[in-house]
Amino acid sequence: MTTDRASELRALHVPGSPVVLPNVWDAASARAVQDAGFPAVATSSAGVARALGYSDGEATPVHEMMAAVARVVRAVGVPVTADIERGYGLKPAELVERLLATGAVGCNLEDSVPPRGGMVDVAEQADFLAEVRAAAGDALVINARIDVYLHGTATRQEAVARGRRYLEAGADCLYPIGLDDGDEIEALVREVTGRPVNVLFRPGTPDLAGLAGLGVARISFGGGLYQAVHSYAKGLFATVREGHSPY
Repeated sequence: MTTDRASELRALHVPGSPVVLPNVWDAASARAVQDAGFPAVATSSAGVARALGYSDGEATPVHEMMAAVARVVRAVGVPVTADIERGYGLKPAELVERLLATGAVGCNLEDSVPPRGGMVDVAEQADFLAEVRAAAGDALVINARIDVYLHGTATRQEAVARGRRYLEAGADCLYPIGLDDGDEIEALVREVTGRPVNVLFRPGTPDLAGLAGLGVARISFGGGLYQAVHSYAKGLFATVREGHSPY
């Protein structure tokens, strides 16, 4: 069943016809995404961490993060992919074992040191991804995050070089998080020869149709939806505190 679900998720990554993943943070938000008609569910490490009372950047104890992912999987009937940051210091085999035990069939893996630290050496990250792939076989869809754009000094050449190494190591999809310029997105997609690329949707990024036209295969929202919902809830609480009805 796990391998079947992974194949189902993998097949959704079509350049030019992207899978859209409004990232969730708990079972209720996951079920709402499924009910809205989305064919897969993705967690947000930032959203899950904050919903559990922790900061983003691997501050969440690994057993709590995995338990949260398991609750999301239990709540829905579609494939689930989990943002597991840099792996919480676990060896690849243990990381894969614990993640597969939740029922998730995909994962994001970062190539910088949390929280917002420096970049991991490309060879070290490629070896890590290769070990994850060896441990998981086809049971996990690996979304390899490329964090160079978060540091403000990235070049496309650097991102492409990392991406190619990660694909050779067994990654299914590349995630150059923070890349939002349409021309640069299109060029990167072209330079990795049409392999699946994930773009983070945020203000300043082309719209969903525009990203599809650039050849993107996956669109995610990171912690943005959690933050929007949380801000809205804070407004409701303030309304109640002022003695008014929030409805």
